[in-house]
Amino acid sequence: MAKKEEHLRKPEWLKIKLNTNESYTGLKKMMRENKLNTVCEEARCPNIHECWAVRKTATFMILGDICTRACRFCAVKTGLPNELDLQEPERVAESVEKMGLKHVVITAVARDDLKDGGSAVYAETVRAVRRRNPFCTIEVLPSDMLGSFDNLKTLMDARPNIMNHNIETVRRLTPRVRARATYERTLEFLKRAKELHPDIPTKSSLMIGLGESKEEILETMDDLRAANVDIMTIGQYLQPTKKHLKVQKYYHPDEFAELKEIALSKGFNHCEAGPLVRSSYHADEQVNEAQVRAEAKKVTNQ
Repeated sequence: MAKKEEHLRKPEWLKIKLNTNESYTGLKKMMRENKLNTVCEEARCPNIHECWAVRKTATFMILGDICTRACRFCAVKTGLPNELDLQEPERVAESVEKMGLKHVVITAVARDDLKDGGSAVYAETVRAVRRRNPFCTIEVLPSDMLGSFDNLKTLMDARPNIMNHNIETVRRLTPRVRARATYERTLEFLKRAKELHPDIPTKSSLMIGLGESKEEILETMDDLRAANVDIMTIGQYLQPTKKHLKVQKYYHPDEFAELKEIALSKGFNHCEAGPLVRSSYHADEQVNEAQVRAEAKKVTNQ
C-alpha cells in the first residue's frame, strides 16, 4: 500500500486570534440585511476577525456567491450561478457609505456563463460606489473573464483606483491549481489593463506552499514585472477543506521578509508578504505606500 501523505502541522505563527466585538457582529448583520456577499466569509479568509472587528474593512463579492469554476485552492461554492442582481451595485455603494470606508475592495465570482463575464454590473458597482463615496478609493479584483479584452475595457473604463488580478501560483503548478485560468492569460490580462489606462496601478497575488521552488517564485516576480505590475502580495496557502490541495510547506515569516525585499529590489512599488497576507489584506495601506514609492521613482528619474 502506498504510504499516506504526511499531514503538516500548522506552525505557531499561523494561529489566529478571534475577535467578535460589536464592529464584527454589526458588520455581519449589515451584510445579511443588504443581501451582500463577502469573499472574507465565502473564501474562509484567516484575517476576517482582524479586518471586520479591528480595521472595519471588508472585501465585497458581487455577481452572486456561486462560481462557475472549481479551483482546487478556493472554498467559494461552485455550480450554476443565480440570475444577475441589478440592484446590487447600489446596495454595495450604500454599505460602503454606512461603513465610512476610505478604501474598498470589490471582487467577484467567475461568471463564465455570461457573455460579458459580468463586467457591466461590475463597472456599474464601481461607478455607484464612487457616486456615493467620492473620497473612497476603489480596488477591483476580477476573474480573467476568459481573456475578453472588451470585457476588461468595460471594467477599466469605470476607472477603479487599482486593478488587481491574481496570478495565484507559479507557471508549472497553474494547470493543477487553477480551473480554466492560464498563467499566460493572467499576465496578458494585467499587461492589457496597464495599456488601457497606464495611470491605474495594477496588482497581483501569489500564494506559496503548494510545492513551488524559490526559483519559480522569483520567475513569477519577473514575469509580473515584465507585465508592468506595480503591487505584489505574497501569502501562505492554507487548505480550506480536506477536498482541496494539501499544503506542501509552511514558510517561516523570515522567508516572507526575504521575498518582500527581493520583490522591492525587482521594481515593485509595494509588496506585502507574510503568512496571513491575502490579496486584499491591508489594501488601504498598500495603495498609499505604492503611490508614495511611485512618486519617489519619478523624482529619482528626473
